[in-house]
Amino acid sequence: MPNQQPSLDLMFQALADPARRGMVERLSRGPASVSELARPLDMSLPAVMQHLAMLEAGGIVTSEKVGRVRTCQIQPQALSLAEQWINQRRTQWAQRLDRLGDFLAAEGDDK
Repeated sequence: MPNQQPSLDLMFQALADPARRGMVERLSRGPASVSELARPLDMSLPAVMQHLAMLEAGGIVTSEKVGRVRTCQIQPQALSLAEQWINQRRTQWAQRLDRLGDFLAAEGDDK
């Protein structure tokens, strides 16, 4: 299928889960430790790590371990790929609806 990039697929897959979207929301305010990201979630730390791995695979989040603390941060440029894809679809649909409106207006003038 055209315009389907594996990184875009992984990004949307990563964003499909509410827990991961919550992590992205939190990281949009700044870097956070894994334990800080896990605090509001009702799941084990290994489950949180699996969610973070999915966000990293999608290119949305990076993490760095210093000592015993793993800190995560968002990669805003990665989200711009999804934004571009969505905006392209929006533009295409707006153009199609404009053409439909023109067609319907022309049909109305013929009567």
